[in-house]
Amino acid sequence: MRDDITSIPISEIFEEKDGCPICRLRNLLEKRVVEYITGAAMMEPDVRTETNKAGFCFDHYRMLLAQRNRLSVALMMESHLASLDKRLFGGLPKGAGKRGKSTGHALSTCFVCDNIEHNMERMLVNVCRLWERERDFRTLFAEQPSLCLPHFARLTETANACMSRRTAPDFCRDAQAVAQREMEALRADVSHFCKMFDYRNAGENADWGTSRDAIERAVHFLTTREIK
Repeated sequence: MRDDITSIPISEIFEEKDGCPICRLRNLLEKRVVEYITGAAMMEPDVRTETNKAGFCFDHYRMLLAQRNRLSVALMMESHLASLDKRLFGGLPKGAGKRGKSTGHALSTCFVCDNIEHNMERMLVNVCRLWERERDFRTLFAEQPSLCLPHFARLTETANACMSRRTAPDFCRDAQAVAQREMEALRADVSHFCKMFDYRNAGENADWGTSRDAIERAVHFLTTREIK
């Protein structure tokens, strides 16, 4: 079941050519995990053990509630709270520092984040392998309109770890070209946006060009997340 929800054809993701392909890959994986956990998987003993221990971060609680299956979320919350109560407040009293550290650690984990991270590592390796094996994919990769900075960093780190010394530099150059192209376009748009607040550029026919959403696009480029 886990393999089914995380098996995503990488070439199809890259064929869309809409923003950062690794963001699209992450978003699709995230969507599938959230749908999976609010469905029948919620009652699978091994999955429930994991959610009881890890819980969810704020963003993923919000996504779980957006699935409009509040009972599923409540049932997971019920057993997660019971698990936390036992781990944090059960047994012998602990010193304030130790209890605080235990609580902080317990609140820093997320079932969805952990699953995404585990599977993204495999998928980034697959992107590198695909680039090595298929010339058509190299062209498709180079034609991407954007590669956000966090995913540029992760891709190049993965490439240096899993690709040969002969191919890794070429892959990293292609990745840099895509990311740098987007960086230059964003810098121009953000600068243009700032200049539009000069009174000399104001007026009914003011030319904002493509700069109106420059701040939002820059945030996405820097963080992988869209402001909605």
